[in-house]
Amino acid sequence: MRTSLFLKVVVEHDEKESPEKLGAELCRQLEKNYVVRDAELSSFSTADD
Repeated sequence: MRTSLFLKVVVEHDEKESPEKLGAELCRQLEKNYVVRDAELSSFSTADD
């Protein structure tokens, strides 16, 4: 059985850090540490607090 999970993740990061790089690292960790066949960053939005 295969299931698609859609997650929303909110992270705080330095302005110098790229959201794309953060997303790529999260996907890499999911694929490495869990039984994840594929993970991808589909979009991101930024918010100034």
